Amino acid sequence: MDIKEVFLDLVSYPTASDEKSGSTPSTSGQKVLGAHIVELMKKMGIEDAHMDEFGYVYGSIPATDASRKNTVGLIAHMDTYGGVSGENIHPQIIENYDGGVIILGEKLSLSPKDFPHLAGQMGKTLITTDGTTLLGGDDKAGIAEILCAAWELLREKKPHGPIKLAFTPDEEIGDGASHFNVEAFGCDFAYTVDGGALGELEYENFNAASAKVQVEGRSIHTGSAKGKMLNSMTVALEFCSLMPKAEVPEHTEGYEGFIHLDEMEGTVESTTLQFIIRDHDKELFEEKKQLMRDAAAFLNAKYPSKPVSLSLKDTYYNMKEKILPRMEIVKVMEEAMLEHGVTPVTIPIRGGTDGARLSYLGLPCPNLCTGGCNAHGKQEYVVLEDMVKIKDILKTAMEKIL
Repeated sequence: MDIKEVFLDLVSYPTASDEKSGSTPSTSGQKVLGAHIVELMKKMGIEDAHMDEFGYVYGSIPATDASRKNTVGLIAHMDTYGGVSGENIHPQIIENYDGGVIILGEKLSLSPKDFPHLAGQMGKTLITTDGTTLLGGDDKAGIAEILCAAWELLREKKPHGPIKLAFTPDEEIGDGASHFNVEAFGCDFAYTVDGGALGELEYENFNAASAKVQVEGRSIHTGSAKGKMLNSMTVALEFCSLMPKAEVPEHTEGYEGFIHLDEMEGTVESTTLQFIIRDHDKELFEEKKQLMRDAAAFLNAKYPSKPVSLSLKDTYYNMKEKILPRMEIVKVMEEAMLEHGVTPVTIPIRGGTDGARLSYLGLPCPNLCTGGCNAHGKQEYVVLEDMVKIKDILKTAMEKIL
C-alpha cells in the first residue's frame, strides 16, 4: 500500500462532523468512509473488519508471537472539523519543497515567515490544500499511517503481540468515545494517532467543558422602548465583557487555559452564546466554570427579569492522571521514535483526543503525531516523508511491546 495514495483516497470522502445533528454518527459521510475503510481492511487480510451500528470501525491483527502478553490498540478518527469546508477537497502535491512561499489559490499562501515549521521541510513532499477547503489530515493522515503499518505487519510477519485497530466518528465534536466498545476492543492500552508535527508524543491534554449561555430579552417598538425594552444582545455582550480578556486562545499558549466564545446568534428577543472552556490544571478549570456561573448570577441580580441561563457540560479531562501510572507505554513509543532518528517531543495537547476520554474509560491511551500541521484551516498540510516515518515508528513500537 502506498501511503500517499491511501491518504489522497481518504481525504476525497467528506466527513465533517456536526454537533447539532442529534444522530450517531453525526453525519452520514462518516459511515460512507467507514464502509470504505472496512473494505480496505478486508482486502489487506483483516478478516474480522467491521463497522458497528454507531459507525465505529474495528479490526484485529493476530499475534505472530504467542508469548506476548499485551494487546495494543491503534486508533484514529474519521471525521473532520466542521467549521471549515471539507467538501470537494483538491490537494496540491508539492514535491522537493524549495523553502519558499506556496500559493494556495487566489487568496491564501503558506509562508515560512508565518509558519516557521515550513523551514525544516525543504526537499520533502508536502500535501497542501488549494486554499478553498481544509485538507483532512486531521485525522486521515493517522488513518493512512495505521492502515499502511497494519498492511506491512501482516506481510512481514515479524514477532508482535495481538493488535487491534479502531477508527472512530465524531471526535471533533467530543463524541469519539461516546459509543466506543472498550470491553469488546479488549486492549491493555492503545495509542491514538491524531495530529501534530513529527516527534510529538503527548500524554496530557486540556480539561474541557462547553457552556451555553441563553439570554432572553423583551422587544418593544423602538419608538416607545424607554424603560421597557431589554435587548438580549446587549446583555449577552455584557456577559462577554465579564470574561477575562487575556484568557482567550489568541493570547495563550502552552499550559495556559482559556474561555473561548465559539459561536453567537441573536435578536433583541433572544441571544445564544456558545463557549468552550479549557485548562490543563483541574483547579483552574473549575475556577473558569465558576467565573461563568458568577457572571450569570451578577446579570440576573442586575436585571429583574433574570434573563440569563447558563448550562455547563464537561467534555473530557486531562489524561495525564491515567497515563502517569503506565508510563512504560510512553517509553516504548519514545524508544521506537529514537530508533528511527526522531527525537520525542512531549508537549501538552492544547485540545483533546479520543484518548483523553478512553483513558478515563479504562483504556490508557497516549497520542502520537501524524506529520500534519495547521489543522482545522485552509492552510493545513501534511509532510509525506514524515507520514512514512510515523508508519515505520508504529511498526517498530508494535514489535517492541511484550
